[in-house]
Amino acid sequence: MKNRLLLAAIAAATVAIGVTLFVGPQALPGTLLRWLAIALIAAYATSRRSLTGWILVGLLAGAELGHDAPAVAAKLQVLGTIFLRLIRVIIAPLLFAVLVVGIAGHPNLKKVGRLGIKSLVYFEVVSTIAMLIGLAAINLSRAGEGVRLPSTAASVSASIFRPSSEARCFAARGGPNRSPTAPPYFSRTSRSTFFLNFLS
Repeated sequence: MKNRLLLAAIAAATVAIGVTLFVGPQALPGTLLRWLAIALIAAYATSRRSLTGWILVGLLAGAELGHDAPAVAAKLQVLGTIFLRLIRVIIAPLLFAVLVVGIAGHPNLKKVGRLGIKSLVYFEVVSTIAMLIGLAAINLSRAGEGVRLPSTAASVSASIFRPSSEARCFAARGGPNRSPTAPPYFSRTSRSTFFLNFLS
């Protein structure tokens, strides 16, 4: 029974993909078949009592709802925000409790210390390798190159990084007690030369 549900879900998803490719993404048969595939995957997850299956059902249903009814999905964004905040609330106490129970329940504290050092070294090495892989991937793929931000996002980011008028006046005067008409300590060219010499 369980395998039949999974095979039916895979078949419905395959047919839905075919209909979407040949007819178009907004065609009613493709939409119905996609929802049927999600319902069959939900039935499979129910029969298996698997959390992984329900996570997959939630991901697929959310993506499909966002594709079919974006206005409704935008209104349901509050649920996603609540879910993420609940995860943030539970993560710290959960990790703390797991560590305390693990350390307190260990009979030999010397082994705990050695395990802690090994864990720290492992974390540092694996994190460094992951950062190097990410750096190489982004430099090779050039992802995001040529992407233009929408005008609202560009204006928001420009206003965040633009110094305030007080900061500009402070920098132009050369300090807090100089008058606005007094020349700055460094001219523009000497400032750039100073910073270039400082960096080299």
